[in-house]
Amino acid sequence: MKSAILATLIGSAAAFAPSAQTGTTTTNLNSNTRPDLWTPTTSYQNEVGAIAPLGFFDPLGLVKDESQEKFDHLREVEIRHGRCAMLAVTGWLTTAAGVRLPGMEAAPFGFKALLMEGLPSEVRGTIPLTLMTVFCLTVFMQDSTGENAFPGDYRNGLIDFGWDKQTTEWQNRKRAIELNNGRAAQMGILGIMIHEQLGNLNDIGLPQP
Repeated sequence: MKSAILATLIGSAAAFAPSAQTGTTTTNLNSNTRPDLWTPTTSYQNEVGAIAPLGFFDPLGLVKDESQEKFDHLREVEIRHGRCAMLAVTGWLTTAAGVRLPGMEAAPFGFKALLMEGLPSEVRGTIPLTLMTVFCLTVFMQDSTGENAFPGDYRNGLIDFGWDKQTTEWQNRKRAIELNNGRAAQMGILGIMIHEQLGNLNDIGLPQP
């Protein structure tokens, strides 16, 4: 279990390592060297998240004939899912390691946490609290003021933390880091859920609930 958590932390840290990605390095990756895939327009092939070795990867052509507005909507959905997935992976690994809030030491983890059979009502009451958290994330993770600088920007003119003072290159690099971590987390939590139901999490170095 410790080795699995360590590997996860190392993988997350690696995403913050210096990257060679820039807005211009993706152009060659989307040239005619891939005749089986459609060649994206210039506005898409230089989007944040188009990285080597695949560049702008859309083999099904989901945004081939779509507008920039539609693309931005899909990118925002991807970012939102990625953020929730990162929270899910972190929460799963934390509870799998045995970390509990006071009074919830006997609470299970994984899918069994949804049942909490035999536990006090105070502990079972955390389920609606969790659902309320999901509801709040859905309601408040929005661009309420129309001031967003890019898809997924939910500062709403309230917080900044020095973001606007940074260069465009720095901002794009941080956005790419979040985007790729979110992609990895979506695959990670899906894999954990599938293997938990298959009952073979131990085979991949994680505890089976």
